[in-house]
Amino acid sequence: MSPRPVLQHRLEQGLAALGLALPPGAVERLLDYQALLERWNSAYNLTAVRDPAEMVTRHLLDSLAILPYVRSGSLADLGTGPGLPGIPLAIAAPGREVLLVDSNGKKVRFLREAIRSLKLEGVRAVQSRVEEVEGQFDCITARAFASLADMLSWGGHLLAPSGRWLAMKGKPAADEMAALPAGFAVQATHALEVPGLGAERSLIVIQRTGADGSGSGAPC
Repeated sequence: MSPRPVLQHRLEQGLAALGLALPPGAVERLLDYQALLERWNSAYNLTAVRDPAEMVTRHLLDSLAILPYVRSGSLADLGTGPGLPGIPLAIAAPGREVLLVDSNGKKVRFLREAIRSLKLEGVRAVQSRVEEVEGQFDCITARAFASLADMLSWGGHLLAPSGRWLAMKGKPAADEMAALPAGFAVQATHALEVPGLGAERSLIVIQRTGADGSGSGAPC
């Protein structure tokens, strides 16, 4: 088990490589979240990543790599699992409404404990299938839990007219991006360099098309 100072050094190095400056206390809260996830994981099997140092890279830094594209407004994290990327984003940029959505009861119990113990204001977790969630959000994040077409078919109703959908993927597939449901279009793709990951990561930014939301409003 890596001691906390080692994990903190790894996290701070990664944040520096990403060019991110977080609010006071955010690094400590991120490490508290990692420690809580590590404890619960032994009993609840929340993630296949077991090594604490790998959790810093594959969970914390991977989630925070999209922070520059998450700027304002409410956020829904669909298929969040143990809170990825939603909880790291909530810690790194507090002050917005964040909804964490997952259908797995054990994971949602963990999410609610994390929200309580980390004192994450404005963050709530709901156990639900994506297609049954109500409301609209300025920004939606999803960490590759399905194809782009399926994600938008199930959760597209949650995207506000001027909102942005941030889909975290490995290598972007042209055929997948070409198969979006009607009413949605790829606005941009960004290569993500996650420090220490050694795997290709990309962010696909999707917006609504048409008069109700084509390019209007501030980006999320």
